[in-house]
Formats: sequence, structure tokens, C-alpha cells
Amino acid sequence: MRSTALLMVMAGCAALGVAWWSEYTLGHVPCGLCLWERWPYRVLAGLGLLAAVLPRDAARGALWLCMPVLLVAAALGGLHVGVEQGWWPSPLPECRAPTFHGGSFAQRLASMPSRPAKPCDAATYLVPGVPLSMAALGGIYALALIPVVRRGLRIRAKFRGRGRKTIQG
Repeated sequence: MRSTALLMVMAGCAALGVAWWSEYTLGHVPCGLCLWERWPYRVLAGLGLLAAVLPRDAARGALWLCMPVLLVAAALGGLHVGVEQGWWPSPLPECRAPTFHGGSFAQRLASMPSRPAKPCDAATYLVPGVPLSMAALGGIYALALIPVVRRGLRIRAKFRGRGRKTIQG
């Protein structure tokens, strides 16, 4: 179970690392939904750390909590893909273009954000030639991690079951 916990720490850090690398090395500007999609991976890494240091039963509970966190990560990825494809509008106001009403040119410049925002419907493709945006890849990644957590929890349950049978029998 500890190996699954450490794997969740690494998986969360890897997702955040790819986002950081894409932003600061490749120069991709994240949109509001992109920033929201990072939160489940922060929580995942934290839960993995907790599971790695807590006693066995509490660690099992922390690993179980990774499942809904990964489902939220997949749902956010799916929401973002839907916005990118134009299936629905973004629920975040920061994903829309700002509107300026009245005022002088200096006031308009002062009210602009210091960093330009990227619209949430403009997909960012990480791998050239692969028609999956970073949002889609993030959702797929989260869904792929769910069986890993389940397997780590199931393996522990098998060992616990064997120990009880041997002691009782």
C-alpha cells in the first residue's frame, strides 16, 4: 500500500510538472479551467503523502479518497474538452474576453490584467500530430490512475484476508 501511496505522490507531481513545463518552458498560457484542473493533482499528491506516513488503516482511507479526487480531475478535463469543442460555454467568468465600458484610455489600460488571459475554448496541444488537447490528456491520465489505486487497495486486502485465514484456521 505504501508503494501505491508513493505512486500517487509521483503521479500528482508528474501532472503538475508537465503543466509547469508546458507553461514555463514551452510558453503555453494556461486558461482559468487549466488552473482549476491542477487542484486535484495537488490534492492527490497530498493524499499520497498522508497515506505514505499514516498507519495502515488510515493510509487505506487516504488512498480511498484518491478515487473521488481522480474522478473530479477526469470530470474537470471532460468539462474543459467540452468547452474547447464548443459543446457548452465555460462556467468560469475569467474564460470570457473582458469588456471595457467608458473611461479614459489610461483607465482602460490600468484595468487590464497584468498577464493576458487565454480563452478556455482555445485548446493547447502538447504532442504534435496527436489530436488530444492537454485537457483531454489530463482527463485520460486521471482515469488511467483509478485502476492503479484500486489495484493497490485490492492487493492489500488480499494479504489481510490471507493473514486472517491462517490465524483462524
